Amino acid sequence: MTDQGIDLYRQDFNIDPLSYWQSDDADDRQGVAEMRHVAGYLAYWDDLLRRRPGMLIDSCASGGRRNDLETLRRAVPLLRSDYTFEPVGEQCHTYGVASWIPFHGTGFLTCDKYLIRSQMSPEFTMGVDTRRKDQDYDLLRKMVAEWRRVGPCQLGDYWPLTPYSKANDAWMAWQFDLPEEGRGVVQAFRRADCPTASLRVKLRGLDPAATYTVDEMDGGAVRTLTGRALMDEGLEIRTTEKPAAVTLCYGRVR
Repeated sequence: MTDQGIDLYRQDFNIDPLSYWQSDDADDRQGVAEMRHVAGYLAYWDDLLRRRPGMLIDSCASGGRRNDLETLRRAVPLLRSDYTFEPVGEQCHTYGVASWIPFHGTGFLTCDKYLIRSQMSPEFTMGVDTRRKDQDYDLLRKMVAEWRRVGPCQLGDYWPLTPYSKANDAWMAWQFDLPEEGRGVVQAFRRADCPTASLRVKLRGLDPAATYTVDEMDGGAVRTLTGRALMDEGLEIRTTEKPAAVTLCYGRVR
């Protein structure tokens, strides 16, 4: 790694190890092989980091199989789960994961706005085959530009704005806020069978005395509201499409 200048190491783990650990231990020693395996891989990673300070470790592990505290002290999950490319599942991942893991990743293979917005995360892998001429590259450019604006906000304070739901007739929404910069993002998802075209959410963590502009990424008039109004009266989100994903960026007026 030193000779080749490697600064990103990914360790995948596409097996179910429990049966191997159990078969290696006597009945009165169950758990020893597992303990030694985990202690060994953590020591290995610690030595990699000692030898290569600043090297990034991607803890992929079939997506999500190493999202434990000791691993997260040393590494980041650039693929947070192998359950990918399904919008509702991806929305539910972000809703839950963002409460516990500040930096995580996923990605997409197809140019679909609803899917891409459902998968936006701090690390975002674009798996589109750019050799193909029939891709919607205008949409792709729009989504990449949007992620560059949204992604940094996703490292800020996280506020769920609706209850968690896997139902296909629900809205789900959340807010990421950068209080030191006075800006953030609201992401809202109207699922395929949702009967209501609008949602009102009360934002969190704003300065009640400040004025904010709210800019919807699909166009429309820029709204100007006070922090107090956004937190007490709420922000209306409306779309006639379903399924639909709505992204609204807000910023404090200087």
